[in-house]
Amino acid sequence: ADIIFAFDECTTLLNTREYQEMSLDRTYAWAQRCIAEHKKLTLERSHRPYQMLFGVVQGAQYEDLRRKAARDLSELDFDGFGIGGALDKNELGTIVGWVNEELPADKPRHLLGIGEPDDLFIGVENGADTFDCVAPARIARTGTIFSKFGRVNITMAAFKNDFSPVEENCPCYTCTNYTKAYLNHLFRAKEMLGSTLATIHNEYFIISLVAKMRDAINDGSFFDYKAEFLSNYYKNKK
Repeated sequence: ADIIFAFDECTTLLNTREYQEMSLDRTYAWAQRCIAEHKKLTLERSHRPYQMLFGVVQGAQYEDLRRKAARDLSELDFDGFGIGGALDKNELGTIVGWVNEELPADKPRHLLGIGEPDDLFIGVENGADTFDCVAPARIARTGTIFSKFGRVNITMAAFKNDFSPVEENCPCYTCTNYTKAYLNHLFRAKEMLGSTLATIHNEYFIISLVAKMRDAINDGSFFDYKAEFLSNYYKNKK
């Protein structure tokens, strides 16, 4: 792997404040042990490419714990940082903002387990650089695909005789080679190829979205792009 993460304890919102504090201490102790072991293993495998090691910032919904975790981990010799743990998605931007105010500006920040389009915008807006999430593949397995006008359930009868691309003007392998009708057939026939093709499109959609965010940041139009994308994405949502 190019990037590996130090072992951490991911708590839940049901855990008490006292438990969150103990968990933070436990994660910090593991981080120290992990860095020591990583240095030893790096020397042993010096003939191979270097693997970056990221620490994980926990602290749940508590501002003081999040900031403390970020400051403590910043003092350790990590290559970058992951932001994870229990949080209410309504507070995502606020919590990511707290953490990134404390983390070093010259090291990457990775937001763990985030893959929905609106959450990606919130993460980027508040200082996250990279993301990972199983959502694009997980929803694809049930026939749900991303589109610029929101999620689409390709298993619906309306697509049985729809011979247009899965998404118009999308250059991914699925959209350039297959139709909505074919994917509809695959899912109805319980063919595994349906899940594969839907996953290819969903992964391309998310990677392309983040690339467009990067371009928008570079040309100063990020907030305009965010407003336009989300307006279209939730256009049909009641």
